[in-house]
Amino acid sequence: MVLSLLFKPKELITVIRLMREAKRLGVEIDELPSDVVASYVLPKTHPERYGLAPDAEVTTTSPIEDLALAAVKDDVRAGNWENAADLVASTHGDWDRRQRVVWALADLAAKDDTWMDAWQTARPGDPHWIVVHAMSLVALAWDIRGSATSSQTTREQFEGFHRVLFEAREAAGIAAAVLPDDPTPWNTMLTLARGLQVEHDEFRAIWAELMSRDPLHHNGHAQALQYWCRKWHGSDELALTFAIEAAAKAPKLLSLPLQAAYEAEGTSPDVWKSPAVARALDALLARLVDEGADTYALRNDRGYAIYALLELQRFEEAVGQFRALGALADAGPWDYFGEPRLKFLSLRGIAVKAAAKGKGVRAPVR
Repeated sequence: MVLSLLFKPKELITVIRLMREAKRLGVEIDELPSDVVASYVLPKTHPERYGLAPDAEVTTTSPIEDLALAAVKDDVRAGNWENAADLVASTHGDWDRRQRVVWALADLAAKDDTWMDAWQTARPGDPHWIVVHAMSLVALAWDIRGSATSSQTTREQFEGFHRVLFEAREAAGIAAAVLPDDPTPWNTMLTLARGLQVEHDEFRAIWAELMSRDPLHHNGHAQALQYWCRKWHGSDELALTFAIEAAAKAPKLLSLPLQAAYEAEGTSPDVWKSPAVARALDALLARLVDEGADTYALRNDRGYAIYALLELQRFEEAVGQFRALGALADAGPWDYFGEPRLKFLSLRGIAVKAAAKGKGVRAPVR
């Protein structure tokens, strides 16, 4: 965030002050603690006056929303696999939760698979093990590649990335064969399709298999949207078309057009003015009236609603959504930024100042 200010002449004074503060503390400017940066760059507002969480309480740390999964992750870190195996088996049929559980355990397995080896030895041929194993290879592949740009990624990283992705595809195929009604292995194939650069027709075939098993698979739609984005293997138009068609299927998918617009705004800045995006936003806001922010999915939906409202200069409504969101900045779109908490606070401050300057922002009736 600090370096980005260098390209905004009107923020030059702020940059100079930050440079002085960095010199006083004996650090580089980009090593300044985020709270110090925030004190200089964030809009000066008084969030408590408007029923908003105080700046100091805003956090990117997600609450524990699934106590059983949290306990199992602790078991796994201690080297115990039995409860993890039982939890995965128990999610069969509850596909969205199964995806969350498998993803979380796969990420742990990519870091240390000792417990997975013990599980396989004790229960050879367990189909649920195969499902977790396939996804763990995807997580491992991305760990090997890293998050740097292509120009900063070595040939050895790319070679390891693709080698493990091919292993993951084979493992996912086996998982799909032993659990033919489970959409999870097909979502694994969707996830790795971006890295393997599969053609559109092949991707559509995988998508059809997933949809035949769970037409409203939440994470599957998120993975597919990424595939159809310009930055991967589609375009702004293809991504938005996919998102609009998906949103028409169920209320829980209503934020997809907003996510597509967010992905497209760099090359298609007028995308927020699209009637289809505006309709999706209004439909999502209507749905969120009766919802809170108790799950990551809801916080993600509210985050994208806020971003859209700001783009459309509907500032007072944005403040209302920030009020409903509370102190959690752990979901999208904040988590796309290097400093998600600062981005959350910055946009919240902009919303409050703009709304107060216009029609005013009233604190909620208590």
